[in-house]
Amino acid sequence: MSKPDLAAITSAAPDTRYPTKSSPARAHLSLRSTKIQDVHLAKLAVVYVRQSSPHQVLEHRESRERQYALADHAVVLGWPKDRVLVIDEDQGQSGKTADDRPGFQRLIAEVTMSHVGLVLALEVSRLARSDKDWHDLYELCAIFQTLLADQEGVYDPNEPNDRLILGLKGMMSELELTTMRNRLERGKLHKAERGELFTTAPLGYVRLPSGEMGLDPDEQVQSVVRLVFAKFEELGSVYGVFRYLLRNNLRLGIRARKGPNYGQVEWHRPALPTLFSLLHNPTYAGAYAYGRTFKDPRRKAAGHSKTGVRTAPMTEWKVLIRDRLPAYINWDRYLENQTRMRQNRLSSTSSGVPRPGAALLTGLLVCGNCGARMHVTYGVRGKPYYNCVRHLARGTERTCHGLQAAAVDDLVAAQVLSALTPAALELSNQAVVDIQKERALLERHWCQQLERARYEAERAERQYRAVDPENRLVARTLEKTWEETLQAEARLKEEYDRFVRTGPQPLSEGQRARIQALAGDIPALWQAPTTTAADRKEIVRCLVEHVVARVRPDSEHVAVAIHWQGGFTTEHEVVRAVRRYEHLDGFDRLLSRILELRREGQTAAMIAEELNREGFRTPKSRGDFTAHIVQKLVSQRGIAKPKGRAAKLDQHEWWLADLAQKLRIPSSKLRDWAIQGWLQGRQTSPEGPWIVWADNEEIKRLKKLREQSTRGAHAHPKELTTPKKRQGR
Repeated sequence: MSKPDLAAITSAAPDTRYPTKSSPARAHLSLRSTKIQDVHLAKLAVVYVRQSSPHQVLEHRESRERQYALADHAVVLGWPKDRVLVIDEDQGQSGKTADDRPGFQRLIAEVTMSHVGLVLALEVSRLARSDKDWHDLYELCAIFQTLLADQEGVYDPNEPNDRLILGLKGMMSELELTTMRNRLERGKLHKAERGELFTTAPLGYVRLPSGEMGLDPDEQVQSVVRLVFAKFEELGSVYGVFRYLLRNNLRLGIRARKGPNYGQVEWHRPALPTLFSLLHNPTYAGAYAYGRTFKDPRRKAAGHSKTGVRTAPMTEWKVLIRDRLPAYINWDRYLENQTRMRQNRLSSTSSGVPRPGAALLTGLLVCGNCGARMHVTYGVRGKPYYNCVRHLARGTERTCHGLQAAAVDDLVAAQVLSALTPAALELSNQAVVDIQKERALLERHWCQQLERARYEAERAERQYRAVDPENRLVARTLEKTWEETLQAEARLKEEYDRFVRTGPQPLSEGQRARIQALAGDIPALWQAPTTTAADRKEIVRCLVEHVVARVRPDSEHVAVAIHWQGGFTTEHEVVRAVRRYEHLDGFDRLLSRILELRREGQTAAMIAEELNREGFRTPKSRGDFTAHIVQKLVSQRGIAKPKGRAAKLDQHEWWLADLAQKLRIPSSKLRDWAIQGWLQGRQTSPEGPWIVWADNEEIKRLKKLREQSTRGAHAHPKELTTPKKRQGR
């Protein structure tokens, strides 16, 4: 049996060991790898140093020292010391992905610029925990003639055997990470299933020495949290609570999680994200929840590790244990808050939060034809109009129609006021109770602030008096702190005095009587200037679930169904304004009636009066008919139009159109002059053509009147507007 080829074995297997403390001379005695050529030595040797977490950086110092020692080994392999580059920007960064690792990105850039001859790392897991990132790295190294080395040896990515070893190492590194992560996740889930996995305590809670979660012992912190929930129940919107806190200068007590004030209460200005987080957190309802968020890789932005976090619906939470923690509200109130916040987002299924627009039924009005919520638009004059726009979303022809908001708004407002009238006394009493309760909450908050400021000042005084007076280095600092706390207490007292002076005083008997009187006159309170549109909408939503309006394109009558809270429904009908006479429900009957009245010889004014008496209405204004409206309608429709010029003309008489042509003025203007009495004339029949009288003198007067009218004069001399008397008339 022949001896094995030693050279072949050496070339196929890793051939260079890294130095260890047990045998420091071993690396110095080893020969340089035959894979290292002059082309590699002409470039840099890069040592990549990484540890996965800040804890490892602080505690695992031996691993860090071993990685930095690779720079000395690069010298042993043949690189000059000044040609060895150490990249350690990724300390405390996970190798799960190449994102957020500037050091790894710098390494890739150096390799692709053909600056690197050798990349050294303690092991493959230091370079990458992702098989994809690892394969990308050694593929680039193969292209740019770069060697790779770890604690086992030197590898050439262009050698088949070395590529096999590198691929296996990358797969094992990724498998190792996956195994560790799964083990940790299962351990966390097992602890969470018992309701014992706590990270940070939310606002209003603290971590107890036993590891459990408890209410914050600071009464003022608790009172502000309870106030937030109470105001949300009253106002119904997060932004309303936010404005209330700012208006009353109320701050949130948050315990510092880092820094010199760790664990102490710090008072911060409220922020909308904080309030949203507080109201969405089930901890405040005494429930323990785990798995409320998850990372969606499809929504993750490259280079931003905190992106892609999504909120899971309650049905997909991994753990939910009710009545596990001390609570600020009960579970039913928590669910109602979630429902209210979902409804505050205007969508096809929710009504949205009440807004300051004039339309009363924004988010409540539903199209009776397709079932979609109707949108509100405001015209040039600011008048609201409800319109169904489902055809725009679907790209189909329009089948639903809208209506002016005034018609249905007035109906719903009248029905709501009618429903509120029996409860007027109860509402007035509740209003008094609510006002007193809010004043008591604000007064209590100020008293707690004053108590805290007084305690800080007294503690600073005790610390100052406890120090040795001769130790001026400490005494000066404590004296300064005492003065600052006294000044803060004085400023707070001034603010409290300002609050007392500017704030509303307790209700007197007269004010109580006034509130009860206003509650007894609900319509007056509804129309009061101090009652905003948002207030009216909030009142309507307390009683009305939604309103369905069925609009027909060929009728001014709209069927309205009011669905009240509790399941009761009432049916109504309103009259809307339409654009054209053809859209009126009784248009044919209207034309027939006008024709009958004309045949009876009635004038336009007489016809208008009769139509109003019989209940006919115009399309746009929904008001009364006038003689001008009747004349215009008859002219447009050609109702019983007289036959030609059958009447006989006397001396100096003209058909109005002929005289207008001679005078070169519009017939309409000449007709207006005749109606105003500036011209002698008569009509052959009701709504028939005009016959006017004008001799030569009249024609001259009318020409002068025309010239003055052409110049834009608004007032004409009396001699030009007074017609000549006809002889024999």
